Amino acid sequence: AWAMTPLEERASLLKAGCKAINNDADGLAAMVTAEMGKVLAEAKEEVEGAADKDEFIDSIVAANATEVVGDEGGAQSMIVRDPLGVVVVLAPWNFPADEILLLAVPALAAGNTVIVKPSEVAPLTGQQVVAALQSVLPGGVVQCLQGDGAVGAALVSSPINMVAMTGSSAVGRKIMRECADDLKRLVLELGGKDPMVVFADADLDKAAEDAVTFSLFNCGQVCCSVERIYVEETVADTFAEKVQALAASWTVGPGAAETSKIGPMVSSMQKDIVHGQVTSAIESGAKLVFQSDVPEGSNYYPVTVLADVGQDMEITRNETFGPVVAMTPFDGSEAAAVTLANDTEYGLAAYVYTGDAAGKGQRVAMGIKAGQVGINCYSLFHANVKCPWAGQKGSGHGYHSGYDGWRQFSAPKSLVYDKPVPAASQA
Repeated sequence: AWAMTPLEERASLLKAGCKAINNDADGLAAMVTAEMGKVLAEAKEEVEGAADKDEFIDSIVAANATEVVGDEGGAQSMIVRDPLGVVVVLAPWNFPADEILLLAVPALAAGNTVIVKPSEVAPLTGQQVVAALQSVLPGGVVQCLQGDGAVGAALVSSPINMVAMTGSSAVGRKIMRECADDLKRLVLELGGKDPMVVFADADLDKAAEDAVTFSLFNCGQVCCSVERIYVEETVADTFAEKVQALAASWTVGPGAAETSKIGPMVSSMQKDIVHGQVTSAIESGAKLVFQSDVPEGSNYYPVTVLADVGQDMEITRNETFGPVVAMTPFDGSEAAAVTLANDTEYGLAAYVYTGDAAGKGQRVAMGIKAGQVGINCYSLFHANVKCPWAGQKGSGHGYHSGYDGWRQFSAPKSLVYDKPVPAASQA
């Protein structure tokens, strides 16, 4: 019945379902902070974005609209889109409210039914988001199943039609192997080790501010965090001083405290990973430029700024997912910038800062193998809603968001006529 519901009607119900999040927006934001630690201001921004999905859903409708092709008065075909069936959404813990919707809403709009498994780190947040959708949608169209990785594995191996997951590259590979025998459809948004290139002709104040903000945002626990910063060597010292001064203003403390800009890390295991990478880097020759104070207890990790980070260090090779600003000098050539940026198994996002955006900036951006490249900006915050969120190399399989991404949740079907498509068929 849901698949036969007109697209516009499905979209209207989904808009209402997202708006239902506002019935307890403050409570949901507090739950996000309590479950995974992000500061309350960031949690409120996430919840506001989750509830405000009208433009997002309107764009999904346009992506799924029926298209008539062929010559007027001659043979024409009508391209329609078939839902796939049952879609499993495996949601992450770092954006436990909004990420559910980025995958579930396009799946539902396409006419699929959806089973959401929230992260076991933030189960109550996930339950509340799904409940908002359930309060508006027909019964059984979207369901919530709680549990750990074993539950997720059972869902993936069950007779469903598609898996949509945001998470680590290691888990993504396991899902691909499990889905191979049945050729289940996949959308996997995976890890990143995103580079930022800063040329000497850049606005260094803006570049330093973005470097700090988007290395530390959400405690650095973002798939597209700035994790490698390549600074033209002639301005490396100046840039490091600017970064140090800005990083010193990021206070670590309880997520619910108004004075905190960074809360605790999600777990002691993740904290240990970050600490191990930082310690190894310093022992291997990286310079500790700055490290903040932290409160006692919980999983707090200090804001850390490193310079002279080597390309072969673990902190350069592996995803960090923590509050670290890691800088490496380079010779300032475009070729070196592209080579260093691409020297990774990942390819999610990248950032290029230069005073020559139309020339140097675009040339370097075109050379970097990443799904989105911000030129003098952070792409996640400035990309148009119609831009796909696509990971190259080890950062993903399939896409979500943008027309390319939203169409992943359905299959195109051509209805072919030897004459013009009947008008009634296009209604």
